[in-house]
Amino acid sequence: MRLSLHKTIAFAAILFLVTNLAIAQETNYEASTLNALSEKFLENVKSGKDTQDIQDQLANTPLKTFENGLRTDAQKLAFWVNIYNAYIQVILSKNPELYNDRRAFFGENRIKIAGELVSFAKIEHGIIRKSQWPLGLGKIRKWFPNAFERKLRVKKRDYRVHFALNCGAKDCPPVAIYKAELLEEQFNQSTTMYLKKTTSYDASKNEAMVTALFSWFRGDFGNKSGVKHILKNEKLIPSTKGVTLIYKNYDWTLDLVSSNPS
Repeated sequence: MRLSLHKTIAFAAILFLVTNLAIAQETNYEASTLNALSEKFLENVKSGKDTQDIQDQLANTPLKTFENGLRTDAQKLAFWVNIYNAYIQVILSKNPELYNDRRAFFGENRIKIAGELVSFAKIEHGIIRKSQWPLGLGKIRKWFPNAFERKLRVKKRDYRVHFALNCGAKDCPPVAIYKAELLEEQFNQSTTMYLKKTTSYDASKNEAMVTALFSWFRGDFGNKSGVKHILKNEKLIPSTKGVTLIYKNYDWTLDLVSSNPS
């Protein structure tokens, strides 16, 4: 009887290990597949290749696959930044007139993911920025985000996404293909490149001319003091003491990377 019990316990332990190993392998496979799919999507867009098959896969993949497959913030950010940037190019290349009413363009549900239509605002402010109210300056959370958003959003906000997301405007960051395993290095690089391009410092006035992104999403950056520390770390201002920030006008001129993605 005791021997039989020991065999039962041993069998249960082996079954538990095998099952969890299989789940872990499946999860890793899903993450690898989803991130690779987003990379291929944007790669095809940038080279002007057809993307309809990839769009269909994104539309028909079950929500649970996204939930299980994109586990870490690096996986989520790389995936959703690629998806956002790709769909901006796809939709505006076909219908550039939509950009005439940008509030409606970003706010309307027009992207099908996991069988649900979502907006660019949902992806940016809900998933990538962890349920921030779009007009809340990075200081006000949404009260009642839906289940789709709660299941897929990041665990922690990362201000560097603002230097990776491309909304189709001339003053947006360049469209790059982000990889989860290289995200830290890529985000640092995109931040440095964008801020060097958009920041100028006048030592005689101790003034820094900076991107309007720092004003629109000030809470993401730690408000003015946080912005100044970011600029100092990037060696764009000599010190944070007494520096006046002047926010530039944002150039919303439509500027796409490819003339005819599909």
